[in-house]
Amino acid sequence: MPAAETPEQITRTRMVTARAVLQGQADLRTYPYRLLAVVSHYGLGGDKVSEAVAAAEVLGQFGWDLVNVSEFASNKVVYAFLRRR
Repeated sequence: MPAAETPEQITRTRMVTARAVLQGQADLRTYPYRLLAVVSHYGLGGDKVSEAVAAAEVLGQFGWDLVNVSEFASNKVVYAFLRRR
């Protein structure tokens, strides 16, 4: 994924990378849905979980609550699922 994710791309996929959130490159102001997946695919297992949870912490300041975190072994990606308050 590109470093700067467009609001249109985030809306279409309903996903944003943890890296974009942590680097301040994700604009969710116009995101129309209540649920969002934050995806982390950099680093090793524990690093991916840490990155996804750190992004969830950042989004918590903007009205998002962490619902669940899952690691999918088939594609070695960690997802944090969030719900807007």
